[in-house]
Amino acid sequence: MQGRALEYGHVVLLFLAACLLLNPAHAASSRWRLPPQQGSWDWQLSRPINLSVKVDILDVDPDLVTREQIRKLKARGVYLICYVSVGTWEKWRRDAKAFPRRVLGRRYDDWPDERFLDIRKRRILLPIMKARFRRCKRMGFDAIEADNIDLHENRTGFPIRRQHVVRYMRALTRAAHRMGLAIAQKNAPDLARRLSRFMDFAVTEACYNDGWCSEMYPYIRKGRAVLDAEYREEHPNMEQACHYARMLGISMILKDRDLTAWRRDCAEFE
Repeated sequence: MQGRALEYGHVVLLFLAACLLLNPAHAASSRWRLPPQQGSWDWQLSRPINLSVKVDILDVDPDLVTREQIRKLKARGVYLICYVSVGTWEKWRRDAKAFPRRVLGRRYDDWPDERFLDIRKRRILLPIMKARFRRCKRMGFDAIEADNIDLHENRTGFPIRRQHVVRYMRALTRAAHRMGLAIAQKNAPDLARRLSRFMDFAVTEACYNDGWCSEMYPYIRKGRAVLDAEYREEHPNMEQACHYARMLGISMILKDRDLTAWRRDCAEFE
């Protein structure tokens, strides 16, 4: 009887393994958590920050928090997103010297201490970005916000096209997933249909004010979160914006452009 039980157990294990091989997406999805589609959220990339904010999801710059603060947030059940600029060089980052000059392009107009990256040079950039992702993982984050990916729409100094962005993001997504991290598309609505095939959710800026929230529908259709921040400096009609967000299935907040602790939730505009 014992021999038959062992044989039966072996057959079951082989069957389950075969199922996973036939459905690799299911096997992979068990390695990382996704944010709740309709979760409340906040986004803080500048001081002063407020980690006591009552939200389900918090997107934060890893340089502004400690592992201990992350541990306490996770103990409260907060889903944590780690901000990483994958498309620009930032002068103030600790790894700024790791980027060779040949991958640095034009200065980012709105951010004079940033320069666009030549993402076609994946052999150079991927090890740097993977090191950043590993740091996020060690700190206890659940996901990556991959910022500044819309390089095909900017004057970067390089002939970067849509296909270059898609290839780069596919490589970054593969790296994040191998570390057990989810990864979010940031803006670039014209790429949502393609990127949603392998990326996990989306973070957007002023999609209501600029009229393109609906272009993120490929994520919504799959039951994935779309986290939008409108900016108070643009004076959006938040009653209308929040109604639209609820209809579409987007989690929307109002922030200041510096992305400090200041925040207004859609519940305040009902």
